[in-house]
Amino acid sequence: MTEQLASMDFHPRPQAAAARPWAFPAPARSTLGNGLTVLRCDRPGQQVVAVEINLDAPLEAEPAGLDGVATIMARAFTEGTDRHSAEEFAAELERCGATLDAHADHPGVRVSLEVPVSRLPKALALLADALRAPAFDESEIERLVRNRLDEIPHESANPPRRASKEFSKQLFPADSRLSRPRQGTEETVEAIDAGAVRAFYERHVRPATATAVVVGDLEGVDLDTLLKDTLGAWTGDTAQPWPARPITADDTGRVVIVDRPGAVQTQLFIGRVGPDKHDAVWAAQLLGTYCLGGTLTSRLDKVLREEKGYTYGVRSFAQVLRSLPDGTGAALLAISGSVDTPNTGPALEDLWTVLRTLAAQGLTDAERDTAVQNLVGVAPLKFETAAVVAGTLADQVEQHLPDDFQAQLYRRLAETGTVEATAAVVSAFPADRLLTILVGDAAQIEESVKALGIGEVTVVAA
Repeated sequence: MTEQLASMDFHPRPQAAAARPWAFPAPARSTLGNGLTVLRCDRPGQQVVAVEINLDAPLEAEPAGLDGVATIMARAFTEGTDRHSAEEFAAELERCGATLDAHADHPGVRVSLEVPVSRLPKALALLADALRAPAFDESEIERLVRNRLDEIPHESANPPRRASKEFSKQLFPADSRLSRPRQGTEETVEAIDAGAVRAFYERHVRPATATAVVVGDLEGVDLDTLLKDTLGAWTGDTAQPWPARPITADDTGRVVIVDRPGAVQTQLFIGRVGPDKHDAVWAAQLLGTYCLGGTLTSRLDKVLREEKGYTYGVRSFAQVLRSLPDGTGAALLAISGSVDTPNTGPALEDLWTVLRTLAAQGLTDAERDTAVQNLVGVAPLKFETAAVVAGTLADQVEQHLPDDFQAQLYRRLAETGTVEATAAVVSAFPADRLLTILVGDAAQIEESVKALGIGEVTVVAA
């Protein structure tokens, strides 16, 4: 055996190639005759084309007492048109090898299509039909309403969802749509019928205030003609976009416990509202937030998970809520995770110690370097598929950002220093200006939380 091994010829070990320059792809803009804005991005090799449609139908525009009508409308886009029943429409999509999804959020409704480029003409025609003449059949709307009503109890039983719901309720004014569940409550969803869905559609869905993003390998595709014959046939008036109101919030430091007797874990949701992507501090805020709780190497995980064993993981993040056309807006800055019930008080004490340490001592250069490497270095892999590129471009449209925002963000992240990142994360998470939501057993955790002195403690029913 030794002689045989000695006589073997080994191939040279492969060597890593030099890194190639990468930048987030820049789209080309155009406008169809019906007023629909189009962003296209040719991605050679991406044989599955992604199409994102932004509709200016924000949750804020939902009529009083009909929270959730935007969600039902979005789901109904795939439930038949003037040319196909719901079953026929689903079958036609399947023949194309396509997927078509839609959802509603605070900025508006998003419709997403993915299809092999060879079937793009047929799939775009189906998408155009769904937008141009959705059936909104009464029986289908009733089914979607029942499905949504079935989902609500499950969401209320889910600690992270319940914490997020209570956070919004406590943070935003009662008259703000942001304070209420995105997909409606049992009372408001029950009031939705086909007439309400169609009325919302007719008032807010039109090509002149919509944007289509198309990403994929478009070589040999006459996209101009294809769009003209499909989405270009969609008609509507030229009404102005919905006038969104500025976002206000109350970030007075306080604690709300959603009582779950017998819970073995406490769900944490801690945060406030801060600057969005239009603010010059966004890159530094993103970097600092990542150092605080963006990965397994973050400050929060190191203390709460590795050193103390209170949790499987705690994360901090920044999520844009809504941006306005004038370049203003707000983002949710939050810390989320769960800890075992007996250690809820100690875990919160250690979490606040981490925040105060950041303010007193700051981040380290090593933390900053690791964060930059993780955020910037993996970008080419993150945007490897057409769907992710299309989604990001659609986000930029939705948030009223320039088309080169994402590309410039990576440059700014690489240029942001440790001092800037520290200042941004300290400003984002001031220890005395955070709303804390705890979903857990109030009898076991209330007194230990009160002893921390991080704000008035209120207990509410689950």
